[in-house]
Parts: sequence; structure tokens; C-alpha cells
Amino acid sequence: MANSETIVLIGVNHKTAPLELREQLAFQEGYDPPLAALSRLQLLKEFYLLSTCNRVEMAFVCDDMLQARTGLLAALFAPKVSEAELAPHLYQYEGAAAVEHLFRVAASLDSMVVGEAQILGQIKAAYRAAARAGGTRLVLNRLLHKTFSVAKRVRTETRIGASAVSISYAAVELGRKIFGDLTGKKALLIGAGEMAELAAEHLLSHGVASVTVANRTLERAVALARRFNGRAVGLAEVPEQLALVDVIIGSTGAPDLLLYKEDVRKVMRGRRNRPLFFIDIAVPRDLDPAINELDNVYLYDIDDLQDVVKLNQEERRREAVKAERIIAEEVLKFGHWLENLASTPTILQLQAQVEAMVQLEVEKTAGRLNLRDEAERAAFRRMGQAIAGRLLANPLQYLKMDSKRTSLQDRIHIVRSIFALDELAPVPVEKKSE
Repeated sequence: MANSETIVLIGVNHKTAPLELREQLAFQEGYDPPLAALSRLQLLKEFYLLSTCNRVEMAFVCDDMLQARTGLLAALFAPKVSEAELAPHLYQYEGAAAVEHLFRVAASLDSMVVGEAQILGQIKAAYRAAARAGGTRLVLNRLLHKTFSVAKRVRTETRIGASAVSISYAAVELGRKIFGDLTGKKALLIGAGEMAELAAEHLLSHGVASVTVANRTLERAVALARRFNGRAVGLAEVPEQLALVDVIIGSTGAPDLLLYKEDVRKVMRGRRNRPLFFIDIAVPRDLDPAINELDNVYLYDIDDLQDVVKLNQEERRREAVKAERIIAEEVLKFGHWLENLASTPTILQLQAQVEAMVQLEVEKTAGRLNLRDEAERAAFRRMGQAIAGRLLANPLQYLKMDSKRTSLQDRIHIVRSIFALDELAPVPVEKKSE
């Protein structure tokens, strides 16, 4: 019968779940362990995971959506969070709505900062991990490659990224609000990943005098610091560095807090209460929230950036309208491909059935006529192929037509019933003489 597979996407993001919950759901050990857990779920035909500081999403292909959802959530989160606890924060999309959501995320229309470019790279990395784990096959491979091309089209045909700001840029803008001017200030980056690199670029472009990079792996800290003529230190040196800097940005994603209130309290006496500005853009958080209780100390986490990301909002909104139109077009195109995929088994079976029947009769007739000349037999076979083509033309056109009156599933059912495709075994074709 027709393909009953469904594309489903479930997840949480910065709009639906607080930071504390997103911290619990984040895949701190990378994608390999959760992907391995999903590969053991027979209910999932295909699967893919995305985990960023602002969202955790799972896309999958299945037959039984409810059982697949329950199994997936239990496999990934049961030790930490139950499905009942997750339910108020989860969103779920199916079919075309799931496709549209994935396209919108890749085009950064669903990001905290509309137009930011990081999300597409994060989706590509997540896809590579899922592909290595054997989670993506025909449907998700096609969907994710289409997702990349849609995001590229949005970037090319709109100015969605022209006035956009990244989360790292938003963090720097928040620093400017506190100090008024960052010229001459000194910055400490805790972490040496992509977020830290972007933060360093924005800090220096706003006049920061120097950048120090602290990282668990000193080699990575040295590499990043060298790019910006800065210094590299180990994580153990962070408390003593607080006396020397003005702005601290945490972005490691380490499983535990790296800096506590008491660490900062000791430093503030020596700083003579010169202000210290902390921004924690890591998930899970790097910095103790209690730090914000100290005088002349300002701590903001990733959820506090909501106000800053309103920069250039009106222009981004105008460009987002164009992007939404592009996405709507591409969702329709992918829907047509998916529909055709649903009818493919019926088309192939119908073609094989009709061609086999025609060729069988052709061979019988050629035998009764005692046609020994191979050229004559070949002409008979071509005639049979032409007849099969004529017979197939109308039912194939009926399956492929775009009709608002009859659903594809109904058309598939009608064709399968008329040609008894669920009742008859394929007719064997006599082997051609060599």
C-alpha cells in the first residue's frame, strides 16, 4: 500500500523553555551518545538531533508517531526530565509544518537574533553527526540538503543578514550599555570556541584594548589568542585574571560552574569597586548566578539578551517577510517530492505489472506465429512496449496530477484497486533468448 511514513519534529527553544530546562536537555557529551541511543529504537526509521544554546530539536521519520515520540523522549531525557515535565515546553510539528519549521530555523527566522549566521553551520554539523550514525536516509537526507539550499537562497535573495547581529555581538552591545564606551577596556574570554571567536572580533571592533583567552585546553586558547594578538591562560588562572580585566564572557558549555560568587567578591576589594561586567552565553552556564548580587558587578545570561537583539528589528522584519515567501515556495516543492515518493511504490509496481503482462502476451504470440527472425521478434517486443506505454499513460497521469478534489492517498487506493496490485503476484516475464 501507499507510504504511511511521517516526518515529525519536536523540541524546545528559548521561546518555550527557560534556560534551566535547556541546560538539562543539552547534549553535553556531544551527539554520538544520544544518536547511539536513538539507533536502538526500531520505531524510528530515520532521525536527526540539533542542540545549541537556544534550542534542542529532534526530527524523525516514523509510522507510529505517538509511540515514536514517547520512545525518543525516554531514550534521550528520561534520567533527567520526564515526558510529563517536558510536555508544557515542547512544540511538535508534523509533515509540511515540520519541513517549514526546519527551513525557518536554518534561515535564522526562528533565532533569538533574526539573521544570525551561526545556526546554519550548527545544523550542518548536526546533520554530519546523524549521517555518520546512520540516522538519515532517503527522506531526511533530501530534507536536510534542501534545508541548506533554502537557507542559502534566503541569504542570497534577501538582506536578512545585512543588519543582523549575532548573540556574541549582542553581548558586546550590552557591554557598551554598561560602560558607555569599550575603548581601552580589557576583556577575558572563558572558552575558545566559535562563540568566543565572534565575541573577540566584536570586542576589538569596538575599541577593546586587549583580549585574554582562558580555556581548559591551553593549546586552543593559544591559537585563538594569537589570532587577536592576545594572551592565553588556563582555566585555573581565571580568578586572578579578574583583577586585570573589565569584561568577562563565558562560552565553554562545561557541565559545571567555573566561577563562583566568592571568587568575584575577593577580587572586587582589590579593584576598588571598579565595575566588572559578566556575560554568560554558555549552556549550561559557566558563571554562578549569585555573582549578580555583588555591588558594581553586572551579570547577564543568554536569556537577558532579548532586549539587545531588538537592534535593527524593523529592517530585519521587512526582510523576513521576503524570506517567509521563499520558504513557503520551498515547502510546497518539497511537499510535491514527498507526495511523489508516496506514490512511487505504486507506480513502479503498476509499470512492472503491465509491462510483464504485455511482454508475456507478445512472446506467446510470437511463438504461435513461429517467428524465428530476431529482427521480427524485436519489432514485436517494441510493439509490446508501446502498447504498455499507452496503457500506463492515463493511470500514471492520474497519480501524478495536482488535484484539489481527490487526495493522493485516494488516487493511489483507486489505482491499486482497479489493477488489483494488492491481490496479484507480479506476472513473470519469460527470459529473452540470448
